[in-house]
Amino acid sequence: MNPRFATDVITFFHPGFWDLESADAVRAWAAAHPDRFWQRVLDTLAETEVTGIELTFAPGDIGSAVRAFGSAASFRRELAARGLAVVSAFIADSDVPDWRHGDNLPAIVADAERRAAFLAEVGAELLVAGLPMRTTYGTRPPFFVDAAYMARMADIAHVVGEAVSRHGVKLAFHTESNSTLWYERDIDLFMALTDPRYVWLCPDSCHIALGGGDPVALASRHAPRIALAHWKDAVEPITAHLTVDDTVYAQQQPYMAELGTGIVDWNGWAGAMSRTPGAHTVLIELDEATDPVAALRSGTAVAKQALRSAASCANVGGGD
Repeated sequence: MNPRFATDVITFFHPGFWDLESADAVRAWAAAHPDRFWQRVLDTLAETEVTGIELTFAPGDIGSAVRAFGSAASFRRELAARGLAVVSAFIADSDVPDWRHGDNLPAIVADAERRAAFLAEVGAELLVAGLPMRTTYGTRPPFFVDAAYMARMADIAHVVGEAVSRHGVKLAFHTESNSTLWYERDIDLFMALTDPRYVWLCPDSCHIALGGGDPVALASRHAPRIALAHWKDAVEPITAHLTVDDTVYAQQQPYMAELGTGIVDWNGWAGAMSRTPGAHTVLIELDEATDPVAALRSGTAVAKQALRSAASCANVGGGD
């Protein structure tokens, strides 16, 4: 398997990379200068083996790309001229219609269709979404991720998945820490309740491990439905009850690690990924790297070694 390598634009969000003092300063500067933001991101990617990008929240979102280049078609041409392409877009904006109650389904579908239309024009085929977050443990009244809740999420996912499929785009769900699609049990339940023709999976090795799960076992179980995966390492499972609010992502950061420095079994993960529809892309996720070039080069090297080891084991097994 000789996949293309990709990364999430959040890799380039570290204030130090921009010689700025804070994440807020980066967002403000990039909002004022979207063209300069994107030019530096693309120039930096040219120094690595990474040729694919996943769009995410601002300033690495769809709106920022359109403001920088004028249109999806222009963005696609700029990327193609550098040997780059959009792989996927992650629904992560603060103004995304809330899925929790599902009483705003028309707005949810319209938002997804708008993104899918952009992806189709830019030459990508995957829209990545997440399920709503859990509430802080001990909150009253308690919020249970039960069968009834997951059935509502599955109903919404089916409608959205069918809508974006008309644009030639697949809908895949990301396994985010402290969300309602975090624990292995959450993922198994949601996958069981959804139609594999319209709902795909985007497992994140780090987040599954942070939930105390086994990323390799889970990826192996759901291999036929994995359209893309986030390759990311974890320090250890999160055993504390984090406060689920606007700071939860910052609270999770100390538990995350660069590829090869944590607890994920990369040889096993690579082997599982080789049996998925998304095997053609390896998306290395490095949240806010201080030196994106060094981090991406290191991550790519770890992934390559894991893929070689997995292929070697497969060949040996096939000869028995």
